[in-house]
Amino acid sequence: MTDPRLPVIELLRTAYAAFNERDIDAALATMAEDVAWPKAFKGGQARGHREVRAYWTEQWSEINPRVEPTSFHPEGAGRMLVHVHQVVRDLAGAVVADGEVGHRFTIESGLIRSMEVCPLPAPGSGG
Repeated sequence: MTDPRLPVIELLRTAYAAFNERDIDAALATMAEDVAWPKAFKGGQARGHREVRAYWTEQWSEINPRVEPTSFHPEGAGRMLVHVHQVVRDLAGAVVADGEVGHRFTIESGLIRSMEVCPLPAPGSGG
């Protein structure tokens, strides 16, 4: 029997890989046209492909983030919590942040509808 989570996990893996490769078009292809995306680096929210493209272009001109999903946790109602190892470097290559974060995605019609950065559940809490 096929795991029903696999299409969502593959969608998210594709989005992370495209982000890490700085392939904005491939990343945006995984998202709804009116996606809601957090501007974690600057604060606020980007809405839609144009704003996400502008946000990432600005972000990558100032820092070099890399995000690797380490595990996927379905939450129901089209939501998936992804545990992520994030390393952020300055443009000279020095590490400015290295840690684990949570990304909560809402998926609708096979596309990312929204993402939020969230704390990870405490160890042993079942999350």
